[in-house]
Amino acid sequence: MPQITDQNNIKTKPIILLDRDGVINYDSDAYIKSVDEWQPLPGSIKAIAALSKAGFRVFVVTNQSGIARGYYDEAELLAMHQKMMALVEAEGGTIEGIEYCPHGPDDGCSCRKPLPGMIESIESKINADFTQTQAIMVGDSKRDLEAGHARGCHPALVLTGKGRDSQYKEFNFYFDVYADLAAFALATLHKFA
Repeated sequence: MPQITDQNNIKTKPIILLDRDGVINYDSDAYIKSVDEWQPLPGSIKAIAALSKAGFRVFVVTNQSGIARGYYDEAELLAMHQKMMALVEAEGGTIEGIEYCPHGPDDGCSCRKPLPGMIESIESKINADFTQTQAIMVGDSKRDLEAGHARGCHPALVLTGKGRDSQYKEFNFYFDVYADLAAFALATLHKFA
């Protein structure tokens, strides 16, 4: 990813977009259905806080088809997100926003990744165009990276969650690979210091 600098020749920091399940917290094929089931991956909360404290704007972009499937409701999802945000805030960081798709794979929505609707919503809210403004989409699945790539985000795959399987899928674009969110954060903090 080319370095972009401002008029004072200071490296500008990209917007960071994070998938949730498998990147920030443990994932489950049976879905994460409650606040108690929502458990952060080692190092993920400190990683988000470190990025935030260093001046990166951090957003979460997550498919939550468990709502459409009736496994949990939006109130439970909100409680999970409040827990996640409180943990990050306890480390001195901030998640600026969370976009989620509550639809199932056959609902025909424009927000479910690999479609870029949630990312477009963030662009609209912060008045940015990620084909012009640097952004990185961090995910553990091909569809996460495809959604980011569709909007001009630089894709980054973490090997947690479904990442180890996803890395061997066929992609038609370049992406970076990191062991986990902590490794991504460390490399990103160093790159844009």
